[in-house]
Amino acid sequence: MEYANQAAKLYTAGMESSDESNVHRNNAGQFATTHWSLVLAAGNREDEESNRALEKLCRAYWPPLYAYVRRRVSDIHQAQDLTQAFFERLLEKGYLADADPERGRFRSFLITAFKRFLSKERDKAATQKRGGGQMTFTVNFESQDRNWVEQKDSLTAEQIYERQWAVTLLTRVMGRLQREMERGGKSQHFQLLKDFLSGTGVSSYAEIAPRLALNESAARMAVSRMRHRYRELLLEEIAQTVETQEDIDSEVQHLFATFSG
Repeated sequence: MEYANQAAKLYTAGMESSDESNVHRNNAGQFATTHWSLVLAAGNREDEESNRALEKLCRAYWPPLYAYVRRRVSDIHQAQDLTQAFFERLLEKGYLADADPERGRFRSFLITAFKRFLSKERDKAATQKRGGGQMTFTVNFESQDRNWVEQKDSLTAEQIYERQWAVTLLTRVMGRLQREMERGGKSQHFQLLKDFLSGTGVSSYAEIAPRLALNESAARMAVSRMRHRYRELLLEEIAQTVETQEDIDSEVQHLFATFSG
């Protein structure tokens, strides 16, 4: 959760500069076919590549739906039942065919399909036991419940969904950056420099640099590289959830607009 607000700050810092805009456009043009467009293009639920792509998206982005239904349903276990039953049906029965108007973004498709599911099958789904279906991935409700914080009364279930989507995506991006640096033998660099990414570091470069056997200038350069890589990873992550490259810019704007309220 703490990564999310920091990530929003570090990405938006300097977005007005022409250099940043050029980097954004160049990176967007380098992405391969997105997972979401792959799912849509395949259309055939017997296509294994399409199934794997959809499962990967579901595995990554189930928390926002759980946050949504937690606001709508008072009983935690019922909320868990509904969330798991929805993904079982999504992966087994091909809900994709019912979402033509919202196909541009997986974020929009998911909440539209979930609302339809809740209105039509809520009673039926609630009678199922958790884990009773054929889910091919584990939904770790316990970890999500530990992070659950009751939202302000002024936030609707839809607003909670959008906020949790942004938190989920940004946390995934920061996690990817951390794993990359750890694989590169720079775990300590990540731990000591991560707060500088958004300018919220409680220490100074002069204090941290010697602990990394760097001078202050080199420490600043290391943070600059981390920030650049973070932005690349963010655009890659967003690209997995939209249908076209043109959708990336507007999705970035929508993402950070969720933190402005």
